Amino acid sequence: MNRNEARRVVPLGESAVVVHLGGTVSEDLHREVQVLTRRIEANPFPGFVECVPAFTSVTVLYDPFELDLPLHETGRMDYVQSLLETYMADIQGTPDVEPVVIDIPVCYGGGFGPDLEEVASINNLTTQDVVQIHTAQTYLVYAVGFAPGFPYLGGLDERIAAPRKPSPRLAIPAGSVGIAGTQTGIYPVETPGGWQIIGRTPFPLFRPDQDPPALLRGGEYIRFRQIGAAEYERIKGAQA
Repeated sequence: MNRNEARRVVPLGESAVVVHLGGTVSEDLHREVQVLTRRIEANPFPGFVECVPAFTSVTVLYDPFELDLPLHETGRMDYVQSLLETYMADIQGTPDVEPVVIDIPVCYGGGFGPDLEEVASINNLTTQDVVQIHTAQTYLVYAVGFAPGFPYLGGLDERIAAPRKPSPRLAIPAGSVGIAGTQTGIYPVETPGGWQIIGRTPFPLFRPDQDPPALLRGGEYIRFRQIGAAEYERIKGAQA
């Protein structure tokens, strides 16, 4: 089955559809997710509300009463699907855009990363090995969700993969950087969680007083940078 044959548009209630672009998570497929999202947002159809990009799909929300539905059309779903097929034309041949890479400073270990030693032990590494490997990668933001501004990142080196905690903590501080399986992520707000916490960033990932409120968006890349406790406090103070 080729990529075009794998595409399908599935209704999600009466005011949304999910556009599935394929079934295998990859940077190439996610690039198509971002291209489709940008196309729709740049040239919205009447009734369009919002796009929600994910790993291999885009959910498109719309107001069914605002659709510019032709008189000969018998169903809103058929009409929306025909619109989206137009947006998907030649999506694979779209030139790449310059990637956005965001630097995320992190203070690893100690009170900022209480599980760093455990992650190192699981993988027969030193704690500095874990930090070096974690900061050597560039991570793609595949999606934002779970909690406001929480980035799902691709690209974790399997040498530092680690299982979730047997019992989740009741409160993970905002900015905590964690590992769960072969994923890494950042807690943007204080919330319960079971990821292995290896560090913390002083950068606020969720800023409800700003537009957009989330620092990161799908399709962007991040790179972690190790900092010390003094620099953490300096950056944290500058954000206040």
